[in-house]
Amino acid sequence: MIAILLVPLHSNPRLSLSLEAYSRTRIIRDDPMTEQKKTRRQMLEEFVARKPDDAFSRYGLAMECMNGGDPAAADIHFRALLERNADYIPAYLMYGQLLARESRTGEAKQILSNGILAAAKKGDQHARSEMETLLNELG
Repeated sequence: MIAILLVPLHSNPRLSLSLEAYSRTRIIRDDPMTEQKKTRRQMLEEFVARKPDDAFSRYGLAMECMNGGDPAAADIHFRALLERNADYIPAYLMYGQLLARESRTGEAKQILSNGILAAAKKGDQHARSEMETLLNELG
């Protein structure tokens, strides 16, 4: 014969009541959580507005625009990024890819050529190789 003993998880009545009350508690805010409602692009735009020379934020915004189907905005942000931070190597490859997709081959070749020089100067052989490959594919 097997006996099963059922023991309440909270044998202390006060604790049990306070847990019940807690589980029914709802938090009401006067100020809605607007930060959570913003898109990633909106947050990046705010970062860039506060610090326009911050390469990481500008790159993130350019990528968000590119991946979000707004090539014109991506173009603006990649261009601004490279004007302010010519040594931000990842931007050259991604901007070159964007321009190539937009059938702006001549511009893509120029950006990639500039990126290859910048990567060589910085000693980034991997990025240089990737840009050389894309440049060769563009003819």
